[in-house]
Amino acid sequence: MECAVSKDFDLYRPSEEHDFLRETVRSLAEAKIAPFAAEVDETSRFPQEALDALVSSDLHAVHVPEQYGGAGADALATVIVIEEVARVCASSSLLPAVNKLGSLPVQLSGSEELKKKYLGSLARAQGMFSYCLSEPDAGSDAVGMKTKAVRDGDFWVLDGVKRWITNAGFSEYYTVLAVTDPTKRSKGISAFVVEKSDEGVSFGAPEKKLGVKGSPTREVYFDHVRVPADRMIGGEGTGFATAMKTLDHTRITIAAQALGIAQGALDYAKGYVRERKQFSKPIGDFQGVQFMLADMAMKLEAARQLTYSAAAKSERVSAGGEGENLTFFGAAAKCFASDAAMEITTDAVQLLGGYGYTRDYPVERMMRDAKITQIYEGTNQVQRIVMARNLP
Repeated sequence: MECAVSKDFDLYRPSEEHDFLRETVRSLAEAKIAPFAAEVDETSRFPQEALDALVSSDLHAVHVPEQYGGAGADALATVIVIEEVARVCASSSLLPAVNKLGSLPVQLSGSEELKKKYLGSLARAQGMFSYCLSEPDAGSDAVGMKTKAVRDGDFWVLDGVKRWITNAGFSEYYTVLAVTDPTKRSKGISAFVVEKSDEGVSFGAPEKKLGVKGSPTREVYFDHVRVPADRMIGGEGTGFATAMKTLDHTRITIAAQALGIAQGALDYAKGYVRERKQFSKPIGDFQGVQFMLADMAMKLEAARQLTYSAAAKSERVSAGGEGENLTFFGAAAKCFASDAAMEITTDAVQLLGGYGYTRDYPVERMMRDAKITQIYEGTNQVQRIVMARNLP
């Protein structure tokens, strides 16, 4: 489907094109993704039905520019796609979200040849993209990574381990950060595109997680992996800067995921309290329940406005704008929206009482799924450090 929209959208208000996109994605998600969400979570299996549905509608990587065969969607459109998928299945929302995370370094800093090859392949659904930054001993302290790349003629040879890699083993392409000069700290880190088929690439066992259980998370091992030199993303030593610029943009997609999870929980809770009766009337008629719903909706709308504002800034930065302070707003959106999602989903479970605590109802899954949004792409404690260093 065509989902490119105007880049002149209002800071807080989506355009008619965005609204139409939301309706389209919501219909698709409810018809082709929601029916499998509980079973995907229960069995911890890859959401293939969701991937097939997203690919068939050209929604699997909407951020890829049109010149590389993509839909050319702006940042807010990408947020809306992720939000609406997450509303029914958080695991499935990581398909478009991580495709952007993994490929954005190529889009930001890669050569034209890399963009044509890998962004084009992603747009044509010839393979998903994953992002390899974290390591067993280098999570929040990413500069402390130990994966190394050594030059050998026209190749770089990579050795090391990456941990917590979303869609590892299912993605064909990986943006990998590695140390090329250990004497230069962050300026001695470079980025590469590694392919799943490269000799020496292997994967660990799937992690057994609390939530987003349908999204595979594994370690990725690099054992003397020879990567052609032209697969370096940007210049030598620029990888860490590219990685941080990437996160400025993609933390907004985690905020979008949090919005969707929270919206799904609120929607379900609203319906439940209208039907559930105690003391001969719907529990939604009690003031205490009404206040809970009001607070949930208030927090969600505040998170949405901050996220959409950050998306607008992301788009303007991508277009060459300056002075947007995207680093602050991306961190703020991710932090606020994920904290709100955790609170809203917890309250949704509370509103359903004992039923909410069982797997017969979706809100316990949503509460478990919400937790990860406070952790990945930088814990919310790290986000607060980022914000404090970049105050408007």
